[in-house]
Amino acid sequence: MAGTDHTRATAHGGPAVILVEPQLGENIGAAARAMLNVGLTDLRLVRPRDGWPSEVARAAASGADAVVDGARLFPDVAAAIGDIRRLYACTARRRDMAKPVVTAEAAAAEMRALSPGGGACALMFGPERAGLGNDDVALADALVAVPLNPAFASLNLAQAVLLLGYAWLRAGEGEPAGEADRDPPATKAELIGLFEHLEGELDAAGFFANRERRPVTVRKIRNMFQRAGLREFEVRILRGVVAALADRRRT
Repeated sequence: MAGTDHTRATAHGGPAVILVEPQLGENIGAAARAMLNVGLTDLRLVRPRDGWPSEVARAAASGADAVVDGARLFPDVAAAIGDIRRLYACTARRRDMAKPVVTAEAAAAEMRALSPGGGACALMFGPERAGLGNDDVALADALVAVPLNPAFASLNLAQAVLLLGYAWLRAGEGEPAGEADRDPPATKAELIGLFEHLEGELDAAGFFANRERRPVTVRKIRNMFQRAGLREFEVRILRGVVAALADRRRT
């Protein structure tokens, strides 16, 4: 189905697509084409069997040259995911690992929530013949499962990339422009300021009665706030709450 219009702006960015040990240049090119269909441009290759760069892949990409030319080569999965904050393993095989299993739509929503631009996230696909190995799946935060015919759930690499990428694209429809910039996550300096403010007031109130346990309790309190994923304005509110309670105790 033809639909190329070079007069229109090209969407780009989104989560990275990591292909682990892809076997054929044709499949890499077809995956690159699928990526550009849905505005994904960060292609990462881990040990492609037939080497890289590949003119066969370029031909199969059918014009998605920007994705092919920008593809990066990595020696292993650990190197490919070094800057990733959330990694999804795309596999149809049942696993014995205790990992969340989400739909493509749920994965897309989670990625949008973490990073509206998708740059902190990645979708990982395994070799065409056997899929991802257990060691690579172990590095993922969640598995993506697509409800297909249970007796025949086989997708080729490009189909799988397109399906997951399309879910990402749809999840961003109607997303307010610049929303994340107006509500950024708190910096580590802001969080540490909150921690020290709270801990100082707890010291003054005698909360840490057992001084030997203080370091452990402090770490637990800090971990609670870290898990909350506080935004800048939330830190300001919490510091105001701490200050108000401390002033009331002193009066």
